[in-house]
Amino acid sequence: MILSASGWRKIFTENNDEESKSKHIGLANRRLCALIGETFAQYTIAATQKKSPVIAVATDTRPTGSEIADAVLRALLCRGIKVHFLSVSAAPEIMAYARTLDGFLYISASHNPVGHNGIKFGLNDGGVVPGSEAKKLADSFRAKCGAVNAEEHADRLLAECSESSLKKVLESSAKYKKQALAEYENFLGKVITGFDQKKKQDKIFSEIKNALSKSPVSVLCDMNGSARTLSVDRKYMEERGIKFLSFNDNPGQIVHAIIPEPENLVHCAKAMTELQKSGKTDIKLGYMPDCDGDRGNIVYWDDSSKTAKPIPAQEVFALCVAAEISCSIWSGTESKIAVAVNGPTSMRTDEICAAFGACVFRAEVGEANVVNLAREKREEGYSVRILGEGSNGGNITYPSSVRDPLATIFAIIKLLAIRDSLEHDGTIRPGLFHLWCIKSGQENKYKPDFTLSDILASLPAYTTTGVSESRAVLHVKTEDKGKLKLRFQKLFEQEWKERRDELKEKYGIESYAADTTNGTKEIKNATDWNNGNGGLKIRFMDSSGTNKAFIWMRPSGTESVFRVMCDTKGIKPQEEHSLLEWETSILMRADAIGKQ
Repeated sequence: MILSASGWRKIFTENNDEESKSKHIGLANRRLCALIGETFAQYTIAATQKKSPVIAVATDTRPTGSEIADAVLRALLCRGIKVHFLSVSAAPEIMAYARTLDGFLYISASHNPVGHNGIKFGLNDGGVVPGSEAKKLADSFRAKCGAVNAEEHADRLLAECSESSLKKVLESSAKYKKQALAEYENFLGKVITGFDQKKKQDKIFSEIKNALSKSPVSVLCDMNGSARTLSVDRKYMEERGIKFLSFNDNPGQIVHAIIPEPENLVHCAKAMTELQKSGKTDIKLGYMPDCDGDRGNIVYWDDSSKTAKPIPAQEVFALCVAAEISCSIWSGTESKIAVAVNGPTSMRTDEICAAFGACVFRAEVGEANVVNLAREKREEGYSVRILGEGSNGGNITYPSSVRDPLATIFAIIKLLAIRDSLEHDGTIRPGLFHLWCIKSGQENKYKPDFTLSDILASLPAYTTTGVSESRAVLHVKTEDKGKLKLRFQKLFEQEWKERRDELKEKYGIESYAADTTNGTKEIKNATDWNNGNGGLKIRFMDSSGTNKAFIWMRPSGTESVFRVMCDTKGIKPQEEHSLLEWETSILMRADAIGKQ
């Protein structure tokens, strides 16, 4: 099992097939789940200083979820925890609900294949526990697994749970699920509008509803059997004037790969095309969530080409950044604006933030790292409304601490719906897209009848490796990734001297600098590239010192792979391919040296 701050994951099917849809986890995994339950029970009691904390427990729709939940629930109850079991719940839903309790334990492996499963832990701040606390949990769990009597102890936890107590928890599930949905809906109002006050929320939603009554927008969702099949999506959108259509919307109806990347967004694009042909021309947006429903990347109808197209993950995040910062300015809530992102987030975001005068801060990959970095920056006085991992798509919008496809959809809807308006004094109040055009020096691109295609065309152009591309995933043998990076550094510095003239001539690259990220800390212009399992980025600059491209690397925290990527300014696929190939070749030679 991989134990990371973002969650603990492994293949949980008894047959150990990552693509298996079997629901059976087997005795060994059942024992692991009992020890996981006890670990979190003891942690929560210590953290809350309560004898019987109240926590929410839920699963996504993976087949193994029910057997994992049974073992975890037994251990939690055996250790005195009061449990509100929601059965199937989307990650943003249980995390919103947990704000009213003492914590949550969520059974999911996010975007991993269907045979995987895992656990996410959190208290009542709406997000997963931070890295330092996650380490305590992992250390405690390892100690339990390594104990001489580990199997017997796990069996006792499972056997000693009161059957009547477990029955009561299961029978109360529908009641608590209803409460969770209500809390989630209430919380979404704060996330989408940026206001706590109901009157101010209603004003923004009224603006959206009025705009959509004149120019309707329908949203299509490929649920792919995810946890969002039992969440608020349809009700929430339709109440706010957005027509909603869905397919693959039976819980557990996982009909294709789970990760919401372009290769799986084609199903939504195909359905959108068919609906457009049938006359439903108001279908402009589509999305596909992953299994736990915290990420939903986007498909849109391109009016110019009359085709349905997936929006790459990095562009989805960039679009949301432009939307949320524009909305902060439009609503008059802007003040010392900043955005928190992970290391491999494209420089598109930096360019958008520069146009608005906003700061960008970077953390290591991992949702928990970005969330905690945003918290640190808020304590320093920054307004961090939007944050996230551009490399994975989706966005986290404050006060939420987790990605949410509804936050993504409504960010885009706000861009489309909040348009120029006439003030009482006769002046024009620019809408969100118009504000972005003004701030970015592109007012010539603004037109009153703009579409999403026009908005996308106004974003900074970059060419970026997709996270799910085969080129982005390496398998290296070197276990000590810090030493691997040191060998990479030595080889890179040698080759830089040899290729410097070529890089200048071909790409205008004249210098470089290295940045490392570990947790919430970024070291710019690092001279020592050994930062263990953290992220390493090499930025390439032109003669003026302006960033033109970067290559990046990091061992995955949730899968047994080594991830790489490249980001280049402009539509330059050849440059992106060339720089990524160079990075890959040096890494594989550095890995080979370690095997000698």
